Amino acid sequence: MPNIYDSAYDLEKAIRESDEFKNLKEAYDAVMSDESAKQMFDNFRDTQMELQEKQMQGQDISEEEVEKARQVVELVQQHEDISKLMEQEQRLNMVINDVSRIITKPLEELYGDPSQQEEQ
Repeated sequence: MPNIYDSAYDLEKAIRESDEFKNLKEAYDAVMSDESAKQMFDNFRDTQMELQEKQMQGQDISEEEVEKARQVVELVQQHEDISKLMEQEQRLNMVINDVSRIITKPLEELYGDPSQQEEQ
């Protein structure tokens, strides 16, 4: 019987060795080695985190903050290296979501998929 934690570490290693992770790391390093891109990216991440925190605390987000966030997103999307980084991040996230779906399959089979359950 394989140890579940050994399998998890094998999975971690597989992710590290995947093209998706290698491409993400390359894109990340490119942004981090360019001071202006790094600053722009950090600003983008900070803005995102601020808004997420406010949402989680149930605070209202002003039109002004929404507009500022939109401008920050537009700015980073226009930066070739940053938009490449975001694209690679999305690709790896898709892989991780697929893996998550696969490993939670036994629970789904046991309890049923909540999104597929009909209203009683």
